[in-house]
Amino acid sequence: MGRGTASRREVRLLHPLAVVRYEHHWTHQDVADIVARATNGSADRRKVWKWEHWGTEPDAESQAALATELDVPLGEVSRLGWPGWLPDGGPIHADFPWSTAGVLKALDDTLERAMPDRRGFMKLGGQALVLLAGQWLAEGVGPVAAALAGGRIDLPLVEELEAGLPRLRRMEAALGGPRARHLLHAELEMVTGILKEASYSDRVGQRMLLLSAELARLAGWSSFDAGLHTSAQRYWTSGLRAAHAAGDRALGANIIKSLSLQCYDHGLFADSLALAAAAVDGAGEVTPRTLAMLLLRQARAAAACHNRAECDRLLATAETQMARADTGHDDPAWTGYFDPAEFHAQTATCHADLGRPQLAQHHYATALALMPAAKHRDLATYTVQNARTHTALGDADHAIHLLEAAIPMITAAPSQRNAARAAAARAELPLPTRHPKVQRLDQLLATLSA
Repeated sequence: MGRGTASRREVRLLHPLAVVRYEHHWTHQDVADIVARATNGSADRRKVWKWEHWGTEPDAESQAALATELDVPLGEVSRLGWPGWLPDGGPIHADFPWSTAGVLKALDDTLERAMPDRRGFMKLGGQALVLLAGQWLAEGVGPVAAALAGGRIDLPLVEELEAGLPRLRRMEAALGGPRARHLLHAELEMVTGILKEASYSDRVGQRMLLLSAELARLAGWSSFDAGLHTSAQRYWTSGLRAAHAAGDRALGANIIKSLSLQCYDHGLFADSLALAAAAVDGAGEVTPRTLAMLLLRQARAAAACHNRAECDRLLATAETQMARADTGHDDPAWTGYFDPAEFHAQTATCHADLGRPQLAQHHYATALALMPAAKHRDLATYTVQNARTHTALGDADHAIHLLEAAIPMITAAPSQRNAARAAAARAELPLPTRHPKVQRLDQLLATLSA
């Protein structure tokens, strides 16, 4: 996916006005012009720069002009003050306590902000995420405390709620993140409400926290797949706290692994590697399949950092662990996707990042042969990635054929990440735009954004 470019670096923590400018494609001068037209004042972009970087507060007239442009009621401007009224989705709080009370505050904050938040970039930078992972590694687990504000719930209700998770996982994988995220948000909201309002035993509370953690992970993944990266971070950071409060190190490691992949996609490879290493270090005693899954994420980050020796070492260790995986192990349900097909696909991506297209092509072909036909999103992902290896090896015609084959799969399971991958693979083709095959491919790709 992405590589380290200047544009990727805009994912660092930003002033809310910078977030608004990013979303609206405004420069500092654009903001100055908006204010000047409404106030008959000067259009000096330097004052906008000072609002962002020096902590200077615009006068009331300037704020009113900007609020009008953004369709923010003036009452909200007065109530929230500068810069709180700016519609940037608010900060992602990483400072909630690592306790049951902190989990509930984090989940409340996520549920309030994640669904309307349409940021297509990361609000927490990689360094902030690495710090969060360090806290996760260091914090001890306290007792589960019930809210004691409502009726008592028991294990049968929890089991009924847990029974819905396999269906939700299948739906998210089959339908794609853009379609599934609303349902997952609603499920998480219901479980959070029970945690806040009911009374329960420590054991029931732990199970409910685990349920909320997994729902937050899935909601984060569906948002990530939809290209809504700030929403994904909101879900994942609250899910990490819930997994920690429930004492499930492996689930926490899986969420850290997802944050590592997000950094990878944004070109923050060193941060991706640090997060992947933290996931392996903090997972505790896990099954061979789980460890292989975590090691492969670390291997992918090492490959992106061009650390060939480290990547190869991690691949070998992951292969050894995968060979030990069998039905006799009590694997977490969320590892169900990590089958031999996924193992080969992830291995292929490592080799592709290390500039080994022939090895990558071999593993992609194996993965695609093993992958069930119903996994439209994964088939699309690795068909597109396989096309890129054919381009790298000089076979543009077959690359186009594979990209054309991937488009119906992306349509069946919409994924912003896969649409972006297909566009990137198209850009790598060494053929002119007027070439008939390229023109046909461009027409098909256009249907993905129609």
